[in-house]
Amino acid sequence: MRVDERLLRALAAGPRAVYEDLWTVARDPLPRGRHLGRLPHIHTIVLVILLGMLNANEAGHGRYGADSATGLLIVMLQSAAVAVAMVRPVPAWWFSTGVLFASALVGEGSFDHNRLWPWSVAGIALHALVLLLLALRIRPQSAAVALAVTVLTGLADTALATQDHNLAVTRGSMVFVAAVVIGAARRSGRLAKARLAEQEVLTAEERARRTLLEERNRIARELHDVVAHHMSVISIQAQVAPHLVTDPPQELKENLAGIRQNAVEALAELRRVLGVLRSEDALADGVRHTPQPTLDRLDELLGNVRGAGLAVTSSVTGEPRPLPPGVELSAFRIVQEALSNAMRHAPGAPVRVETAYGARRVTVRVVNSAPDGPAPCSPGAGHGVLGMRERAAMLGGDLAVGPTPDGGYEVTAVLPCDPSGPSRPSGLPGLPAPSDLAEDAR
Repeated sequence: MRVDERLLRALAAGPRAVYEDLWTVARDPLPRGRHLGRLPHIHTIVLVILLGMLNANEAGHGRYGADSATGLLIVMLQSAAVAVAMVRPVPAWWFSTGVLFASALVGEGSFDHNRLWPWSVAGIALHALVLLLLALRIRPQSAAVALAVTVLTGLADTALATQDHNLAVTRGSMVFVAAVVIGAARRSGRLAKARLAEQEVLTAEERARRTLLEERNRIARELHDVVAHHMSVISIQAQVAPHLVTDPPQELKENLAGIRQNAVEALAELRRVLGVLRSEDALADGVRHTPQPTLDRLDELLGNVRGAGLAVTSSVTGEPRPLPPGVELSAFRIVQEALSNAMRHAPGAPVRVETAYGARRVTVRVVNSAPDGPAPCSPGAGHGVLGMRERAAMLGGDLAVGPTPDGGYEVTAVLPCDPSGPSRPSGLPGLPAPSDLAEDAR
């Protein structure tokens, strides 16, 4: 029963679509060409003028008998229909079809038997232009119906004829079919290009979202390690503390046992919720549980980069001191990503890494000069800046990136040493807008 209902709806949708396409006076201007602009419009107008002159010449040679005024009026109406079709194709097609039908019956009794009938050469060409302009803007099935109506009017003229003529219905129909086929093909190609362009935009946005989610997963894994480490330390300290005091009070033992129990439960819950991210990590267990890097390992990172051929200098301002693990990790990852970008996009350019410790914040700055030559094409889409910005925003800090006056590039991150206040959630609701995702990131 459900299949029958779908079939009935599908069958009903076809006539409804044709009715919506062919029974309207809506304005639908001919779109401008992507490269040619209004040039096709100008060419159409010039062609209409030339065909109108040809049509008027045929009318002046007695096509419509002695009534030349009626013939010229018909010529003007046929030419005007093409001009109207550039703005309102459906009314123009109805109008042109009616004129084409009526023009064959005007003076039919005195018509020269050697001339084409019911359509002249110029009349066929003008109506073919109308059909072409119509097929460019309506669905193919509707254009096919319009073609059938046009052919039927020619057959109706033939049935109403009072004498024999040099019939042009078959030859004219072939021209009309060609016009509809070309128009429908051009319309399909234009729609396919529009859908492709739209899909490319959606793909770029989806790729950026996926990259951002992957970076957030990585941040979640790293924060999981940091928090799990501290919760484990709390649990162990709460367990050991009673043994460091001679005859500890029962209340102290109970409080410390409660602290340990809460820490163990929190650690188990944390691992249950965030541990699923670990299951997607293909790294070996030994690598997974490697301690997360901090700024103390920055010299090791710079040494590895120098070994890869990048000229790097570094400087430290202020008194280095231990920072919160999340700040240490994010600062290290931002410097690591900035150095990777410099190697990828500015080969041969010297890089300077600056670290400034302030009372309430730490600032890391990575700046490279202009590259010696063009950078090689890197595979994939670069969204490293999205990840760096996400790390800074998570801690309530700021990230500034952009070119320098000398043609280089700079990445500066300011991270609070004691991040407080609500941070932006890392779930799907916190995703930036598509316009932000489409930003050109290195």
